[in-house]
Amino acid sequence: MSIFNQKSKFKVKAEVRSVRQAVEPRPRPRPTKQSSSHLSAPHGRPTARASSSTGTSTTPRGAASSARRIHSASPLPSSLDGTTSSSRKRRAGVASSASPSNPTFTSSDDSDGDGDEGWEDNLDARKRRKRANQGRAILDPNRSLRHPKLWTGDETEVERIPIIHAADVASLEQKCLAVMGLAPGEVAVKLQYPGSRYPERYELVSGKDKIEAVRDIIKVVNYVASTYLTDDEAKAFLDQTSGICRRLEKSRNTGDGAGFKAALREHNERLRAHQRKGHIAKNLDAMRGLPRDLVAFILDQIYDRTVAPNIELLAKYKNGSDNVYGELLHPFISNILERTKVSSDKVFVDLGSGVGNVVLQAALELGCESWGCEMMENACNLAEAQKREFSARCRLWGIAAGEVHLERGDFRKNDKILAALKRADVVLVNNQAFTSQLNDNLVSMFLDLKPGCKIVSLKTFVHDNKNAENDVATSILDVEHLTYPEEYVSWTSVSGTFCISTKKGYSAATTES
Repeated sequence: MSIFNQKSKFKVKAEVRSVRQAVEPRPRPRPTKQSSSHLSAPHGRPTARASSSTGTSTTPRGAASSARRIHSASPLPSSLDGTTSSSRKRRAGVASSASPSNPTFTSSDDSDGDGDEGWEDNLDARKRRKRANQGRAILDPNRSLRHPKLWTGDETEVERIPIIHAADVASLEQKCLAVMGLAPGEVAVKLQYPGSRYPERYELVSGKDKIEAVRDIIKVVNYVASTYLTDDEAKAFLDQTSGICRRLEKSRNTGDGAGFKAALREHNERLRAHQRKGHIAKNLDAMRGLPRDLVAFILDQIYDRTVAPNIELLAKYKNGSDNVYGELLHPFISNILERTKVSSDKVFVDLGSGVGNVVLQAALELGCESWGCEMMENACNLAEAQKREFSARCRLWGIAAGEVHLERGDFRKNDKILAALKRADVVLVNNQAFTSQLNDNLVSMFLDLKPGCKIVSLKTFVHDNKNAENDVATSILDVEHLTYPEEYVSWTSVSGTFCISTKKGYSAATTES
């Protein structure tokens, strides 16, 4: 008889040990946020919308989630590794998960921090900083990142930056609940950013589909230290045992509201000191690109304060028609921008830009001149709100973004868009739901593109069954068929295909795979 079938001769008393461990709540799934293109939703899901009458497509942003945007700041996956970030309300169909573009904070269940067994506790400040800032940047040697109005210590400066404060959309007044044992009169705090003396107002509260103030603050502090400071300068923020981030995390996990506020005050004071000493300006001048994680987080902050509170306005898109709404997520757009070699001296155009997510991402991530055109009124209104907040947030973070131009109406008839197309280096068209007539109209418009211009689309403009107009596409476009991974669009979590077409007329290198 096999020894594995024999009964053991030994009796062993089983002992069950119960261990209590504090676990950070899992972020709620959010609808993904995306780019500014339109698509029809497969399997009945809303997708990027294409307007046959106007040829425009809508695009909220991608990662953290279009429907979710109220919880977290990111539209779907903000990094290219395919992971998703928590997000708040978003219109599109897929719930987003944690985004790689957002830093992950590991904390101990012990209030005093002794006996921590997490692997991250064995990292020194430099390693932790590297991990928190893992999203790679697209480097541009010609780009200058410092905002022209960066605050460098002038105490007489009192200019108010017209941001939408977190406390304006998540507060006790809006039925949120105080956290960490704080009394109603103790929840108000201020958060200092690297680009300005003007802080953002938060209330340390939590509520359904609302900005999670504690999580948001910890992320900001971590991004500031990881991106804007040198290793030595960041040590006080990122030290694994006594750093500000560590103290914020421990206070959150133990419900120590007073400790959280004390650590936040120290962050504000230390960051202002670095600003006065010129460290922020010097470090920004040495940078040639922004980490994708930070780009996605800033875009999510904007979305959560403008689109998410009004997400119901995007529910009026009619599924199955040209006016279905969907988004290309942050990682997808970063991938496209890198493949097509967009840089600060290039011109990017999004035909059917929705709420402006992609237009803003291109301007922030690459610093390029960025254009968008949308026809649906509600999407246009939200896009303009995002643009205003975008300008204010860039000032808050001290970042100089590219010029942003958002147009209303039919892109086939808008003179400014037609003029921008003649200078465009990259054109994005989410034509998944476009009619054949609208696609043929676009091919005619592509005749005016300069040689070498890249056209990114969800469907090819060149078809097997060619008619006279399709023959035009064959004669002017070289098409490359590509596949995007899972969680790159808001209407489905599965992978799919897209195309990068190059306007013929010069001998250009093929697009990177």
